[in-house]
Amino acid sequence: MSPLVWDLAHIGNYEELWLLREAAGAPAVDASLDDMYDAFRHPRPNRPALPLLGPAEARRYIAEVRGRVVDTLEQVDLDDHANGSSPLLTGGFVYGMVVQHEHQHDETMLATLQLMAAPGYRPLAPAPPSGSPVPDEVHVPTGPFVMGTDDEAWAYDNERPAHVVDLPAFRIDSAPVTNGAYAGFVADGGYDERRWWTDEGWAWRQKADLVAPEFWVAEGDGRWSRHRFGWREDLPLDEPVQHVCWFEADAYARWAGKRLPTEAEWEKTASWGPGGGKDRWPWGDGEPTGTHANLDGRHFRPAPVGAYPEAVSRYGCHQMIGDVWEWTSSDFEPYPGFATFPYREYSEVFFGSGYKVLRGGSWATSALAVRTTFRNWDHAIRRQIFSGFRCARDA
Repeated sequence: MSPLVWDLAHIGNYEELWLLREAAGAPAVDASLDDMYDAFRHPRPNRPALPLLGPAEARRYIAEVRGRVVDTLEQVDLDDHANGSSPLLTGGFVYGMVVQHEHQHDETMLATLQLMAAPGYRPLAPAPPSGSPVPDEVHVPTGPFVMGTDDEAWAYDNERPAHVVDLPAFRIDSAPVTNGAYAGFVADGGYDERRWWTDEGWAWRQKADLVAPEFWVAEGDGRWSRHRFGWREDLPLDEPVQHVCWFEADAYARWAGKRLPTEAEWEKTASWGPGGGKDRWPWGDGEPTGTHANLDGRHFRPAPVGAYPEAVSRYGCHQMIGDVWEWTSSDFEPYPGFATFPYREYSEVFFGSGYKVLRGGSWATSALAVRTTFRNWDHAIRRQIFSGFRCARDA
């Protein structure tokens, strides 16, 4: 992970580049910082060695950038798109891009804080709603649906264009796999049984010495605790499992006699339903509230399964938005008709088999930076992110 202070100043530099120089045509605050805070010139392992701004300097820098952005906002014509002269400003896209980028780095910094070994950061947050029983799985019938979007003003290029996908019938878990269910896989020797793992997954399990999800601690007698932001607590069995990599999720699904859903299956379940018609959210088009989803760091942990009965999708699935990012079986690839906008390094350079798609957001994700069409992606070995999964199977 990056030093926290790199993420902090990078947020400001990205805002300066896009909202001052590109959108407003204003002069740079400090162009000398562009190289140091370019994520593609300096991969994460190299960033600690850079001559980074200190915390106080970084805060002064981002405050200066934000002040100038606000000052220039009145002069920016957000409707300057009738003649196609400024696609960045269409629907305020560039502002939405920068807002989402900041929230995405907020979540990245929380994932970094989660890696601390000693107590030192105890979030004070209300407990999530209580859980309730949910069905094991739901049936999604064969048929077409519209995947992606042309209408969402802040959607990224990889979510576009909207296109019809025809899927055979399948069954999908009505909720994410819980800690309790995953503990059953561990207790049954799932990490020692070669047959549940792909060749690449088994090689990684051995190399990384994986024995349980990251941050789990065995307490004896089949009991587990977990480290959360440096503090140790009993493992809540009714919460969705988190901090598992794609290989672990895939192995569990095989052990359970199932598989991971494709991202098309996930999106159809989350955004479609009997009778057709696309929903912006699993529960409809209304903006998410505390009764719909666990987002925005509201509880600083996943909510128990069944905690949001008002937010069930039309096909009957729970908690498809928030709580944990959900691994899918799909590689990160462009949609038919994909066009890069506004720069290759957001999506295009990551396309290929090296990245797996995650959907739905986590408890740490901003409601402004997730939707049923939103596509996240990461390496199959990544565990420090707030990642979980649900299973599927052919009908």
